[in-house]
Amino acid sequence: MRLIFFGLSFLLGGCAPVKLPLPLVKQVDLQKFMGDWYVIANIPTFIEKGAHNAVESYRLNPDGRIATTFTFRANDFQGPLKRYNPTGYVTDTNSNAVWGMEFIWPFRADYRITFLKPDYSQTVIGREARDYVWIMARTPSIPEADYQALVKFLAENGYDVNKLQKVPQRWQTPSQPLTTE
Repeated sequence: MRLIFFGLSFLLGGCAPVKLPLPLVKQVDLQKFMGDWYVIANIPTFIEKGAHNAVESYRLNPDGRIATTFTFRANDFQGPLKRYNPTGYVTDTNSNAVWGMEFIWPFRADYRITFLKPDYSQTVIGREARDYVWIMARTPSIPEADYQALVKFLAENGYDVNKLQKVPQRWQTPSQPLTTE
């Protein structure tokens, strides 16, 4: 009897739902993608928990690597400024939509541009594992209808959107971010 139970458990365990590959943007113009992106919402990594005024900035180096600066205020708008400088590496040069993001050599995190508005004003960066995600925009806020559409997009692509958190953004003026000193 135990053997039958074990056999059924093994067979049924193999019937777990299979996640489809995360969709990718067909083509990313790296020059257009460079610059500042405000983090609108995310499923945060441990370093991002409590982040306020989070901004990810990209600069394309002559060697093709992407110099990245990630800044935010820790825990509130007056919190200490945190700055990280990982390096991005395009790993799919056909689309430019799949990168490795290296915080500590030689480890590269999966980084996929899974959504990008045609005018490069909003993007979603995901991971195949669907453990972290970032909704970002060129402005500190986006219309609620756009936000809800992106949340729906994430849910349809296997993300647990209950883990999604809006990142508080408050700026003196759009051209003068609080995180620059």
